[in-house]
Amino acid sequence: MVAGNTITWKLDPAHSELTFRVKHLMISHVKGEFQKFDGQLISKGEDFNKAKIKATVDSRSIYTNNPERDEHLKSMDFFDANLYRTLKFKGTSFEKLDEENYKLTGLLKIKGTTKEVVLEVDYGGIMTDPAGQVKAGFSVSGKINRKDWGLKWNAVLGNGGVLVSDEVRINGEFQFIKQA
Repeated sequence: MVAGNTITWKLDPAHSELTFRVKHLMISHVKGEFQKFDGQLISKGEDFNKAKIKATVDSRSIYTNNPERDEHLKSMDFFDANLYRTLKFKGTSFEKLDEENYKLTGLLKIKGTTKEVVLEVDYGGIMTDPAGQVKAGFSVSGKINRKDWGLKWNAVLGNGGVLVSDEVRINGEFQFIKQA
């Protein structure tokens, strides 16, 4: 949808991914992903500085390649996915740092708790695909402390360490389709 100089960009789920990594036993990382999510970006022309961004993530779509761990992450110990079916993100600032880099600040809502997060964004550019769709690509990264959103479950190990780190690294590869 284009109104005047405003362009709406819709997430292309077939060419996007949302992943996370967390330390396990404090010696290596376990990674996972959310398989269902949606988002949009609203820009002034094809300049993304100060674009408006929002996204929703289906908490029940978490996948770590381990069914028992996935069920535990969906339980009340973590995302409580039966009660809180979506995670929500609303950008409050999208600041262009240079031709390829942005700083995205926004409000992330998990389990009814909303906190501010700051993410790094690498802008890949705009390209027209073989079907004639104009697409914009972005790589997003950042980290959060899961306990800030009430994801507090853990187990203390015999050596005094913990089973799961508090820090969660978030990564996303996103393509958006320009709406006509």
